[in-house]
Amino acid sequence: MSDDPGWRDLGFARLDTDRASRTGDPEVVYGAGKSPEQAVTLLRTLREAHPGRPALATRLSDAVLAAVRAEFGSSATVDEVARCAAVGPLPTPLGEVVVVAAGTSDLTVAGEAAFTARAFGAGVTVVADVGVAGLHRLLAVRTDLDRADCLVVVAGMEGALPSVVGGLTGVPLVAVPTSVGYGVSLGGLAALLAMLNSCAPGVVVVNVDNGFGAGVHAARVARRARPRAVP
Repeated sequence: MSDDPGWRDLGFARLDTDRASRTGDPEVVYGAGKSPEQAVTLLRTLREAHPGRPALATRLSDAVLAAVRAEFGSSATVDEVARCAAVGPLPTPLGEVVVVAAGTSDLTVAGEAAFTARAFGAGVTVVADVGVAGLHRLLAVRTDLDRADCLVVVAGMEGALPSVVGGLTGVPLVAVPTSVGYGVSLGGLAALLAMLNSCAPGVVVVNVDNGFGAGVHAARVARRARPRAVP
């Protein structure tokens, strides 16, 4: 019987190193509120615990992004728009996730979803600035939507884009409301409620600005849709 408790006591955190055996995917560092030193320590420990998978961190400040670059150098993949970093080689892509962003103001959340899905082992394409104010832009990329194994549709304002996309294709779709919008958008609540009330069947919804959760879901769908060949 193993003496490994499945977690590491780092003083400031008890890092779950058993999650991959339970869920298939290791723990991820939520970087908000963490110091550069804490984030680097967590990433290093996760990388050591799971050498076959990249160590992923989200919601990173400029200071933490700089610390990750300084500590890990070329072994780190850093996305300043998504505010994410991964340490270690990214997995061979399996399946295809297409992340659709309504506007360029949604790109931080869309980028988080795309970065997460790629770190979790899916191939990823980002289609940006195809919101409902100009539907001809969305119709021009219908082939991109149809080829996906899973779609992540990101929108703020009135949150209508997932309903439109869900009416155009039967690809599994996870909708992400963002806190982008004026006045009574209520920090993304208006978009969230619109997506929850979508008349398009098959639309599932994550919380406001939760690109990470959407990316994990989409990657798992894509990986299952394209099973690995049996040796």
